[in-house]
Amino acid sequence: MTAVPMPTVDLAPGLTVSAQGYGAMSLTPVYGPISDEAALHTLARAIDIGITFIDTANVYGEGHSEELVGRVLRDRRDEVQLATKFGLSRGTPGAGRSIDGHPDSVRPYLEASLGRLGVDHVDLYYLHRVDLSVPIEDTVGAMAQLVAEGKVRYLGLSEVTADELRRAHAVHPIAAVQSEWSIFSRDVERAVVPAAAELGVGFVPYSPVSRGLLSDAFDPDQIVGGDMRAHFPRFGADAIAHNLTLRKEVRAVAAEANATTPQVALAWLAAVARRLGVVSVPIPGTRHPQRVEENAAAVAVELTDEQVDRLDGLAEQVIGNRSADPTWVSAGRE
Repeated sequence: MTAVPMPTVDLAPGLTVSAQGYGAMSLTPVYGPISDEAALHTLARAIDIGITFIDTANVYGEGHSEELVGRVLRDRRDEVQLATKFGLSRGTPGAGRSIDGHPDSVRPYLEASLGRLGVDHVDLYYLHRVDLSVPIEDTVGAMAQLVAEGKVRYLGLSEVTADELRRAHAVHPIAAVQSEWSIFSRDVERAVVPAAAELGVGFVPYSPVSRGLLSDAFDPDQIVGGDMRAHFPRFGADAIAHNLTLRKEVRAVAAEANATTPQVALAWLAAVARRLGVVSVPIPGTRHPQRVEENAAAVAVELTDEQVDRLDGLAEQVIGNRSADPTWVSAGRE
């Protein structure tokens, strides 16, 4: 597949990134086993074709994603705008993850991430989830100190509500909000996206291909061996067959547009973001170089208004929440 030229956009004033990023959670075994060699090859290919906005987090693979990104960046740091996150941690054995936004935790999280990444600063630092036991103003205040010290260039928030975004932005400018947003997940359009557009905050949609559900290669039988999708309601046995029937309409549009299903998913997202007046840079993740190229080619796909309209109603037909615990995402707290 021939790589298409990758344009750049200003996610925030002074933060110029590729129009499509790469989500590095996929470099860890969240969707089943993956070798370091394969992960490094995929990430290097993304940068080779002009994807410079790399997104990771301290919790992906318990830090292994950051370590892998760091290995690639040893001699390519100046080619990349690097984002990572903090605030999610593994709880006590058997208790699952916990959320920690305490101000005293912010610096230790960053220092640990910088060590794994092998860098002296990150371009964008996100609070991964809002800690409801801590005022968001306190967490963002501690994050702002890291900007003042030059260890972080810009601040971001993940799965934040519109109210939380406004409160945080009043403490320190927020460059970007990251939340799930796709043809199948549109809840953020009710309040969060409009708030971001109002404040001039960029939007970074994760899972823009609905965790692979909007890909041509997805097969329910793939969800084995520790695949995290087994914990999401819309991938459950009582939902997945129905949700796959909805994919047929996306495939029909793809055939008309001479594109693939994930390319249509990404092109639809670009069209809707323009309609809502927000700068949007999706971060599809994959562990295959050819899929990186396929996703990147979506920047050249233009859908008609009629095609966008046909896809607009699919989300309301999807069975199953996008999160196992709705309170962990903005939709559960709006």
